[in-house]
Amino acid sequence: MSKKLTSRAEDYSKWYNELVVKADMAENSAVRGCMVIKPYGYAIWEKMQAQLDKMFKETGHQNAYFPLFVPKSLFEAEEKNAEGFAKECAIVTHYRLQNDPDKPGKLRVDPEAKLEEELIVRPTSEAIIWNTFRGWVQSYRDLPLLINQWANVVRWEMRTRLFLRTAEFLWQEGHTAHETKAEALAEAKTMNNVYATFVEKFMAIPVVQGVKTESERFAGADETYCIEALMQDGKALQAGTSHFLGQNFAKAFDVKFANKEGKQDYVWATSWGVSTRLMGALIMTHSDDLGLVLPPSLAPNQVVIVPIYKSEEDLNAITEVANTIMSDLRERHMTVKFDNRTTHRPGAKFAQHELQGVPLRIAIGARDLANGTVEVARRDTLTKQVVPLADLTEVIDALLKEIQDALFKRALDFRNSHITEVNSFEEFKNVLENKTGFISAHWDGTTETEDKIKEITKATIRCIPLNFKEEAGECVYSGKPSKGRVLFAKAY
Repeated sequence: MSKKLTSRAEDYSKWYNELVVKADMAENSAVRGCMVIKPYGYAIWEKMQAQLDKMFKETGHQNAYFPLFVPKSLFEAEEKNAEGFAKECAIVTHYRLQNDPDKPGKLRVDPEAKLEEELIVRPTSEAIIWNTFRGWVQSYRDLPLLINQWANVVRWEMRTRLFLRTAEFLWQEGHTAHETKAEALAEAKTMNNVYATFVEKFMAIPVVQGVKTESERFAGADETYCIEALMQDGKALQAGTSHFLGQNFAKAFDVKFANKEGKQDYVWATSWGVSTRLMGALIMTHSDDLGLVLPPSLAPNQVVIVPIYKSEEDLNAITEVANTIMSDLRERHMTVKFDNRTTHRPGAKFAQHELQGVPLRIAIGARDLANGTVEVARRDTLTKQVVPLADLTEVIDALLKEIQDALFKRALDFRNSHITEVNSFEEFKNVLENKTGFISAHWDGTTETEDKIKEITKATIRCIPLNFKEEAGECVYSGKPSKGRVLFAKAY
């Protein structure tokens, strides 16, 4: 199969889909709307997971695991949450199959094995977790309760795309209970900031932190904080959300505690999560027409060594040097692979590692050994340099840091050049059509105007930025008074 990708300029969506498959990250499965994450893609997710897990634990959270199935009565307990996810739910109604008497070799649902109560396959876990929390919280001494789980969820999406939107996906979901409103609000903001730090520092993706409008909030939340990123095609992508749930779930599931005065009160709650959607963000922020471009902090292999040889004797000599290089790099906690496959020529190896976004490639041939040098190629800039073996470890270490910083700066420059202030609806539509990106515009604060703009342009309010400045103006659509600018964009 040809490794050449459709260009981004020609068809961005097709380029994305081809890249995910050809770079060996994921593929569609036999189940409609579900994906198989292949080892290379999963290795990237594991690096994300490990770093996020470390950050969660550093902020005091513990991991637990809760059931995949939620009794329908529990799911219905918090009405807004149930209504918000109802159309995406998969439901278990029976617990057994039997041989079909009319079709030998086939199975059918056993009509006698109907569940007494239907089970929802979790689209999110608030219901089952808050029902559990009721037994864990009796006193203020039990608070705060800071829990995270790594899990899969099912949302029966009709239009799916690998990593970005699938019927089943992997994620983490944090769920916390607090003594006071102020503590819960602080928790929601803290975790949104953890997400922002991770995405910017490790994924090299700049984000805007903000709050969602009422119509865009998580179902059952009093406030939703978010991080919004901008992809290369000018569309926004919601990279993470953190929700202040007030006392809504505590009241729905009767989670009370005895406060310091000995009186019963409902706890205050948060929930927060990111998913394998971040894999899509990583691809669409940095990659190019040749394939993936990965930030070193998340690359499964930060460095790959490719031998170039004509004889077995050459390969043995190169292998000896490569082993020393690998040992030195691994001592510095760098991940490195020696690609000594005999089934592929060097050119094919170069193309594969370029497609898979390996940040640095080292080529070693017989002439390099004689000169005491190697050739080092950067994936992000597609440039090469000759490096003395004696300096290689230091050079590689510096280059990986340089690549990480360069990718963030490139994405930041793109994002900043695609935030456009507009003052009329004609300007608004023109930017959406011709420039894309975030549009900073006045909004009158009403859901009616928000819905009308979405209906006409397909652009939504991505967030009210946390650095929102009160600035009197006129709504870009209605002309009514506005307190300040919010960010609109078309989004994934």
